[in-house]
Formats: sequence, C-alpha cells, structure tokens
Amino acid sequence: MAPGLGGVHYAGSMTSRPAGPLRIGCVQYLNTLPLIEGLEASRDVQLTRAVPSALGGMLSTGQVDVALVSLVDAVRATPAHGLIPVGGIGCDGATLTVRVFSQVPLDKVTTLHADIESHTSVILAQIVLARQFGVRVKVQPLDASTLHHDDAQCPWPETLLLIGDKVVTDSPPAVRYPHQIDLGEAWKTLTGLPFVYAMWMCRGPDVGEAWVRDAAALLERTRLRNTMRTQWLIDLAVDQRRWPRDLAAKYVTHNLRYSIGAEQRAGVGRFFDEAQGLGLLGAMRPAWVGVGVGVGVGGGVGV
Repeated sequence: MAPGLGGVHYAGSMTSRPAGPLRIGCVQYLNTLPLIEGLEASRDVQLTRAVPSALGGMLSTGQVDVALVSLVDAVRATPAHGLIPVGGIGCDGATLTVRVFSQVPLDKVTTLHADIESHTSVILAQIVLARQFGVRVKVQPLDASTLHHDDAQCPWPETLLLIGDKVVTDSPPAVRYPHQIDLGEAWKTLTGLPFVYAMWMCRGPDVGEAWVRDAAALLERTRLRNTMRTQWLIDLAVDQRRWPRDLAAKYVTHNLRYSIGAEQRAGVGRFFDEAQGLGLLGAMRPAWVGVGVGVGVGGGVGV
C-alpha cells in the first residue's frame, strides 16, 4: 500500500450471499491496478486473480461474488450476468495491449490464432476484420506461452491475436509481422465510440440485491481513490511487471479508460449489435445494475 492509504472496509448487507469476505475476481494484468489496488488490504475482501477467460465461469459457479468479467461472457452465462457500471477496462482509441499481428495483409487473413486468455477480443477482432477488411475468419485457439522468441523452430502462426502485458513485454518480432492492427483504435475508427473489454459484474439473479449495490460502492470508491495516486501505480508497474516507465505512464493515463458512462454504455450496445449481426453472439442482452454510488451508499463503504 502507498503510505497513508489504508485498506477499504466493506460492511454492506450480506442478506443473499454466504457470510464471510466479499469474494472479488479480477484480471492479473497491469491494466487492472487502477480498479483493484487497495482492495486486498481489507479483511472483508477476498481477492482472486485469474486470466480474463476464466472469470465469467468463476462467477457463474459461485466461486466469486463479483468479478471483472470479459464483456461477451455476460451473455454467455445462463442467466446473463448483470453489468455493474462502476468500473471497467476500456479505451477510446488505441488500447496498446489488444493487437492482431499478421504476416499477410489483413484483407487476406483466413485463420486467426487467438490468445486463449481472451474472449471479448476474439469477437472484436472478427468484427473489425469483417467490417473493415471484408474477411470472415476461422478462429483457432492459441496458447501464447508456447511461442518462444529464442527458438528458431517455433511455429509462429501466420496471423495471431494477443492480449495483455505480453503484447508489450513479449511482443512478437515486428520483422515477422509487418501487418498489425490495434483493435481499440480500429473500433474507434469503425464506430466513433469507446470500447469496453471487461466490466465489474454479478450473477444475473443478484442484480437487485442490496449487497451488490454496497459492493458497487466499494469498487467505485476504490477506483476513484486510485485515480489520485496514479504515479504510485505506475511506479508499482515498472517495479513489478517489466514495463518501460514512459510506456506504462502512457498506457495507464492515456490509452485506458476505467469509468463507465453514457458513451461506454453506447459502445457496449453497439458491440452486441455488431456481434449479433455477424452471428457471433445470440440475441440475449445483460441487465445493468442500478446503483447510486457515493459516500454512504448502502451505509457500507468506508476507508
């Protein structure tokens, strides 16, 4: 923790969930720090880190109470997860860490080898390739840990999608992939809207519960407090995650967006429309949790 900043205390109503700490699932990349840093210091919170593709299932099965879930997993759950509009991971232009690398021009791509840690980005890549480049691609799952830069025999795919810190810290050699596209930037060009990759979510049946509103207040207070110590978060990233300092600062303060407002809601709706139109997702839509976030919401949040 930063000097002088204590943990966040959760004392909200627990009427419809098991007694004990609020179980929060989150992403383990640099981009999650502004949303979660400080939560772990609370005795009333249990933080579980996992890759984005795992968190939707963990929420569905009750392993966590709320989670930072990949957007498409909201509608792949039955019933659909509820969207909690107090924080997410998004962009309003270039993302930097969600990128397609190709050895052939993008309008010639036939197969996309997609990072198994990603769900939403796989759908986004298909939308961009179809709408901007006129190609419908076959998706092949890719375990990026099998790609080794120092192995001359490593079978690098012709076209691949990578997400997360590895795009910066273990980026494929540019000479091998002359054709690249940042999917956040491509979405902005295509729609004029920001993009949301992941949001805080709860299970669908819990959408109206008081404890969800209290949890939302906790998460929003954490996000707002972290906006006041951005430089400390950047220093933390540089020390722990091998990011160049200037790039980490640009990423956290310029590339990413962490709040969910009217434009982000519109972007979420447009994403589901585009995915539906291409037959990539069904017609189900998630519900939005109605929250009034601020000091004293539910009487449950303090620092």
